[in-house]
Amino acid sequence: MNTRKYRLLIVASHPVQYAVPLFRLMASHQKLDILVAYCSLQGAEPEVDAGFGIEVAWDIPLLDGYPWIQLSNQSPKPRLGKFFGLINSKLWNLVRSGDFDAVVAFTGYAYASFWIVAAAAKTTKTPLLFGTDAHELSPRDRQLWKASLKKLLLPQIFRLADTTIVPSSGSVRFMHSLGIPEQLVQLTPYVVNNEWWIHQAKQVNRASVREQWEIPQEAPVVLFCAKFQPWKRPQDVLQAFAKANASDSYLVMAGEGPLRRELEAEAKALNLSERVRFLGFVNQSQLPSVYCSADLFVFPSEYEPFGVVVNEAMLCGCPVVASDRVGAGYDLIRHGETGLIYACGDVDALAAVLQDVLPHRERLKQMGEAAYKRMETWSPRENVEALVEAIEKVVASRRGDR
Repeated sequence: MNTRKYRLLIVASHPVQYAVPLFRLMASHQKLDILVAYCSLQGAEPEVDAGFGIEVAWDIPLLDGYPWIQLSNQSPKPRLGKFFGLINSKLWNLVRSGDFDAVVAFTGYAYASFWIVAAAAKTTKTPLLFGTDAHELSPRDRQLWKASLKKLLLPQIFRLADTTIVPSSGSVRFMHSLGIPEQLVQLTPYVVNNEWWIHQAKQVNRASVREQWEIPQEAPVVLFCAKFQPWKRPQDVLQAFAKANASDSYLVMAGEGPLRRELEAEAKALNLSERVRFLGFVNQSQLPSVYCSADLFVFPSEYEPFGVVVNEAMLCGCPVVASDRVGAGYDLIRHGETGLIYACGDVDALAAVLQDVLPHRERLKQMGEAAYKRMETWSPRENVEALVEAIEKVVASRRGDR
């Protein structure tokens, strides 16, 4: 019986609170011997987050429980979100001399460092796994020429992968639409640390949180929790909440970003100032109390490859209303059971949903319980086992080619 572990290099752009629990689980897996190579430590170290528009350092440990290294960045303007913002040239030697069974690139093909990893893997014939969380071609900035360019280039890019890893069934269908064969696509569910969220949710004192918000204990509460960015469409929630005019209900807006002042002004113009609470940026350790103290989470994004805030809300027993552009909706939201789906941008439809469900506390409770139960089989366990399966397949395939 072969008990040798697969030596796996994971290349990541920076520490992400959602990925770190997976790395810890992989580090203890009987079939894996991992090393995580970070191109940047943004997130673990305080830096300005472009999406929030403020300096952010997550208040949970991101660098313990698994082996990792940081690689120097030779970019003249180091930053996330820009192609030449990550140029980690030492990846070349690391991949070529590390004797890895496989390399998983979480950097994304929109960084120069990804192409260093891909080139090194190809020249050493090391199996390369990477993917995308996209489920459609539409770009975030709505520039149609980008969609046309993606349709042309993406099939060529993903054919570089020995296996394309994707986080949802929507992404699986997207890969097939690009001509990527079914056997070369692996669904690895996009997850959060379920155990942590469940444990933290049990500690929440809902009455105390509501008291801090100055919201009555029995009042229906709608929650928006995301960056205040145009593609998240936070204004839709405000406008729908005003149109629904559900008796004695409140709206809580958790987040930060460039639309903050505009949203506050709109709340005032809609005569909602007394019924809307702006919490500002909420760090990771405080998020469970936010979800657990709300009755319904609304996620109206027009561009959302996945959206793990859906996972977070459901683990806290909070049902979700999401637009049909949210990737998590493919697998997590069962319309009318664990939440509801509406057409993105249709404020009247969203208002109708709020008007329909907010007065019915028992229905909201039932959907919240169903949402919580759905997450039992969408956890880090399923993610890591799917990744191990993909690695075993590509390694076996390479050995068969020799």
